[in-house]
Amino acid sequence: MHEMIAKSILSPQNGMNLYRGCLHGCIYCDARSTCYQMDHAFEDIAVKMNAPKLLEDALSRKRKRCMIGTGAMSDPYLPIEKELKLTRRCLEFIDRYEFGLAIQTKSDLILRDLDLLKSINRKTKCVVQITMTTYDEELCRILEPGVCTTKRRFEILQIMREEGIPTICWMTPILPFINDTEENIRGLLDYCREAKVYGIMLFDIGVTLREGNREYFYKQLDKHFPGMKEQYIRTYGNAYEVPSPHNKKLMKVVKDECARNGIVCDSMKIFSYMREFEDKAAGRQITLEEHFNV
Repeated sequence: MHEMIAKSILSPQNGMNLYRGCLHGCIYCDARSTCYQMDHAFEDIAVKMNAPKLLEDALSRKRKRCMIGTGAMSDPYLPIEKELKLTRRCLEFIDRYEFGLAIQTKSDLILRDLDLLKSINRKTKCVVQITMTTYDEELCRILEPGVCTTKRRFEILQIMREEGIPTICWMTPILPFINDTEENIRGLLDYCREAKVYGIMLFDIGVTLREGNREYFYKQLDKHFPGMKEQYIRTYGNAYEVPSPHNKKLMKVVKDECARNGIVCDSMKIFSYMREFEDKAAGRQITLEEHFNV
């Protein structure tokens, strides 16, 4: 890891990333793509040491409260977060200034901050997003080797449900010829149903590949699935969108099960839900128009 001093912390959409790079080692990671112009090795985590101070300054100056998002590009609960506690310090400011939170992770380290997530959710809204792609535990350890397995992430969802914290499952990406099976999808759906998630984020059954992450992905395929790289090349060439041959069938399974169990699977509705600030003390929601004028 190496330290850096950031000039700002919140994007125009009120998202933030406290780290740059990752140690989870997921073989399909889009954040490795060269289009993001990372100027250091992906595993050499850049740490925005002044992020909590920048966030406090930003929140104190906002005219209206809103949802703050984190985890889109870099997991806020990397192993180094145990010692650095940048995420926790930022959550403390979000809680203190009574802003909402939409946080995404694959790590059970999020449970360390359950006290803050509960406090935020009592005042406004806290949405916890957990990525689950692979029901089989052994396969999960290959595809996502540096983080807790799907079963443990399901336990996180259950704990959040018990605490009244709404959750989203990111069931993506699903890798063609590897885990794009009905058995895998139904296993993940069973977890989502039991945990009573608000929604499942899934655009299609497949993965995206572009320069940077494609090369790493193929290297991992050679290591763990001999001959699979050649199958990808024959089937998809250098395409960015890599859909599963079973996309239509499996998407129908997802939509049918979501409809049957009252789970939202419309991505636009889920995004709107995560952006919509709720002032529970005042008993009202901040509309999207108000949100983008904060």
